[in-house]
Amino acid sequence: MTDSKRVNKEKWASNTKAIKAVQVAFDMDEKLQYVIRKEALDAGLGPSDQIRKILDLPVTKRPKRPRLTVSLSVDDYQILGEKYGIPADQQLEIKKRVMDELVDHASK
Repeated sequence: MTDSKRVNKEKWASNTKAIKAVQVAFDMDEKLQYVIRKEALDAGLGPSDQIRKILDLPVTKRPKRPRLTVSLSVDDYQILGEKYGIPADQQLEIKKRVMDELVDHASK
């Protein structure tokens, strides 16, 4: 077996292991969710990693990008473009302005 075939076989074996993982969702009281989310935030973890920690399951140590996300529709870009005096199709510039506004908000 060539090295490339061996590497490819090992790669598929690790992918098969990942495929077997199943995401489980829990419907729980809002107060309980808040506690777990706050604990995760205080520990610098995501909620799923905090749940794994609570359950004494291994938690990956891979670095996570510290980011927040929001979905913006075409209408949202239109509203933000008007707010910032920028054409709605200049999405990168709108994103920069949104970032500035969020930084300003968090600094107060």
